[in-house]
Amino acid sequence: MDIEGDFEDQSPPSFDRMKKVAQNVEAKGFNPGLIVLILVGGLLLLFLVGNYVLYMYAQKTVPPKKKKPISKKKMKRERLKQGISAPGE
Repeated sequence: MDIEGDFEDQSPPSFDRMKKVAQNVEAKGFNPGLIVLILVGGLLLLFLVGNYVLYMYAQKTVPPKKKKPISKKKMKRERLKQGISAPGE
């Protein structure tokens, strides 16, 4: 078997021809940077929308926070500021 005899009629591609082919190739598909940008932007948008939905759900379902009881000293001080005398004085 003569291996070299099989390819005698074909010539190896020259480097000049390959350079021309490489220059004429057009980029097909999406730019990888664009894919990453769309992915990150989509995840950020999903995160923000999800937080908003959870916030609206919490506003409807969670009971309001209980206020701390005001101490007697503070009530007395507030009444004195408003000009109302505390009872017993």
